[in-house]
Amino acid sequence: MSDRAQGTLLTGGTGFLGGEVLVRLLERDEAPVFVLVRAQTDEDASRRLEELVETLMGGAEPWSQRAVAIRGDVTQAWLGMSSERRDWLAERVRRIIHCAASVSFTMGLAESRQINVDGTRRMVELGELCARRGGLDSFVHVSTAYVSGTHTGSFAEADLEIGQGFRNAYERTKFEAERLVRERGWGLPVQIVRPSIVVGDSATGWTPTFNVLYAPLKAFSRGAYPAIPARRSAPVDVVPVDYVADSILALDRRPGTTYHLTAADRASSVGELIDMGSAAASQPRPRVLPPRLYRRVIHPLLVRQGSEARRRALRRSEVYFPYFSMRTRYENAGARDALAPLGIEVPPLRSYFDRLMSFARAAEWGRRPLARHAVIGSRRPVEPQAPQPIAA
Repeated sequence: MSDRAQGTLLTGGTGFLGGEVLVRLLERDEAPVFVLVRAQTDEDASRRLEELVETLMGGAEPWSQRAVAIRGDVTQAWLGMSSERRDWLAERVRRIIHCAASVSFTMGLAESRQINVDGTRRMVELGELCARRGGLDSFVHVSTAYVSGTHTGSFAEADLEIGQGFRNAYERTKFEAERLVRERGWGLPVQIVRPSIVVGDSATGWTPTFNVLYAPLKAFSRGAYPAIPARRSAPVDVVPVDYVADSILALDRRPGTTYHLTAADRASSVGELIDMGSAAASQPRPRVLPPRLYRRVIHPLLVRQGSEARRRALRRSEVYFPYFSMRTRYENAGARDALAPLGIEVPPLRSYFDRLMSFARAAEWGRRPLARHAVIGSRRPVEPQAPQPIAA
């Protein structure tokens, strides 16, 4: 295979975490990066990827010579590719990083399974083809710490099926996807990473998306929560995207491993989050009430009697309320031991929280998008190594 450029296939590269992985692959390696992109035509896929690279890195050149758009869709059989395209790709891919997923807490179970479970199965099938045609060095599946579901107590990196239930389709389908990878991918060099709640860059606060933790923080900033259902001592495990993306690449090529990319003993708490969020927004701290009392009495009153803006904020936030009273801690001993010699460690939320809030305000919570390269800046590129033309 010496006449073919060997590289990495990245799914989810147009998303938040996948985009950060893409930047690092382009900056730190000379090999091509094949990025799965949903589009109607190959031209549309290439244009979409070029626009993404410009937004992330400040320009398409020389990055576009190694960032190669592969038109495909994880929700379609064989990723929507022809057999010729699959063979062409399989002969050139030595590493797969599967970041693509639905992270919606409100999506229905069937639709979530189509993306998270069926999409993962199709990537495993492609991995098997890569192993047969050109050899596969690594298959990284990006799971989530929330495969723990409703389990209480410690959840270790070796744990998976421990009798837990699930709060929503996201948790359930990510659990099912990880189980599928373990069962179907036994002959592949599979590695699983489980981030917890991923927020913006720890140095700048940059993020293109404002969901999950940002929804209650935005509500805090507007005084929309006079009371919340929670336990002040409940852990809130948050990690910045730069730590997660750096760790994914640093831990690569360790088949048979599962790593928690979590804060663990550096996790914040609901009480700390409330205090920091309220202080940053100069708003009074909301009262913390037992979840059962809040759901039965307080929440219905707030929805009926509050302003329309408050009612909208409460409705959007309801899906996150169960996470304010969790009793789960995500152990990360394996990841910590592997990353420490490389100088990578997870920072506590309080050390960069103000930067998250400052950026959120500057970006008007997503209404005023700010390009990554304008906030973080791009690094010096490596010499490109262009791949051969893509098969039809």
